[in-house]
Amino acid sequence: MYFPAEQTPYMIVLAGLLNHNIIRMLYDKLIGMNSKQIRPLILVTNDDGVHSPGIIALFKAMKEIGDAYIVAPDRERSAVGHALTLHRPLKVEELSENVFSVNGTPTDCVALAIHKILPRRPALVASGINKGANLGDDITYSGTVSAAMEGTILNVPSFAISLVGDKPYHYETASPFAIEVAKHILDKSLPYDTLLNVNVPNMQRDMVKGIKIARQGKRVYDNAIQEIYSPWGDKHYWIGGGTPYWEHGKDMDIKAVQDGYVSLTPIHLDLTNYESMEHLKKTWKE
Repeated sequence: MYFPAEQTPYMIVLAGLLNHNIIRMLYDKLIGMNSKQIRPLILVTNDDGVHSPGIIALFKAMKEIGDAYIVAPDRERSAVGHALTLHRPLKVEELSENVFSVNGTPTDCVALAIHKILPRRPALVASGINKGANLGDDITYSGTVSAAMEGTILNVPSFAISLVGDKPYHYETASPFAIEVAKHILDKSLPYDTLLNVNVPNMQRDMVKGIKIARQGKRVYDNAIQEIYSPWGDKHYWIGGGTPYWEHGKDMDIKAVQDGYVSLTPIHLDLTNYESMEHLKKTWKE
């Protein structure tokens, strides 16, 4: 097409604008396609150790809905609570693609994963599948729940999931519930400073009646400290075992699991007793 000489500069500018708009449209379309293809990054951890069948089952489940990474203790760290390693350096070892071990606690693993190991910030922290219950007061000792607490402190939506019962463990029962909980969190998120504590009855999947939202129960252990003696007659103490006792309440996590339901308990990190706070304000004498 021929343009008069005096119109040529204007046509060059117009062509440049058209090309820019076309390029911009193509760029926006490509970015939109990529954003749809990017799957959420899910950090998987536990306190039973990186080789535990429970974490392998959870890892496989999370890979169905996102890009899953394992960052977990190199050995069992049950009942370490929310401990953080401060007095020695930590070693991270890449065992296979997207699988890392840490010679530290579950809390160490989450902190290192989010700040140093993962390629980008996770959309979710999934901790488990624990071989044993985390009901009632168990959560104050649990490394599994504490890993989810650390994720929550670092502003990443988190949940912990455990199997309630003894061997053999039906991880295949817990896995679909882990996926269901994860999808809900990714879609709806969670309230501020809140994590979900999930306990699944250790039974066949078709025997589980469903999910119940329940409050944290109260459980203590009787005779949980055992006296043992060395070959030289020295007395030692071993903490563990004992008979569990719990308060009864129809809306408690323990009751839900006993009745064949998965208990789903929102745990808030703010431990302030606001009712007692008001009471103290009225009764405290300065």
